[in-house]
Amino acid sequence: MKPQEYKSPVYNIKSIPVEKLRANEYNPNSVAPPEMELLYLSIKEDGYTMPIVVYYHKDDDIYEIVDGFHRYSVMLRYPDIYERENGHLPCSVIEKPISERMASTIRHNRARGSHNVDLMSNIVAELVEMGKSDKWISRHLGMSMDEILRLKQITGLAALFKDADFSKTWDV
Repeated sequence: MKPQEYKSPVYNIKSIPVEKLRANEYNPNSVAPPEMELLYLSIKEDGYTMPIVVYYHKDDDIYEIVDGFHRYSVMLRYPDIYERENGHLPCSVIEKPISERMASTIRHNRARGSHNVDLMSNIVAELVEMGKSDKWISRHLGMSMDEILRLKQITGLAALFKDADFSKTWDV
């Protein structure tokens, strides 16, 4: 694809009713209460300056959040924001399979902050079970091989190591 043919999703923002959005089941990001208050203040003072990234599920006629869960949560928690925004959120719709959406969520989150280790290890396990290699996970989630290994160890599932290349340093 030529660079001039590609158009980033952000150039086609849609106003979507908050009731048509749902959280995904794989987001390991968490925000502490003081930061949530700060996010509320930011949205109250500055408005929504970044769209919610979503994937459209045609069968359910619902948009699943890939990035922006906490911005979405602010609208649900604060009636003043809901009212001011008329119950709508600015959304950027992406078309990607589930493994790519999971990777997108992680990339967005890692660019901003920290993750829940248990949820991150579950995501790595799910991606391995989907057939994704450590190299794929490393490249798409921005993780080192050591980080992937540690997250696999947390799950304790031997199946996650079935295709692993181990160091030969222990060979006699």
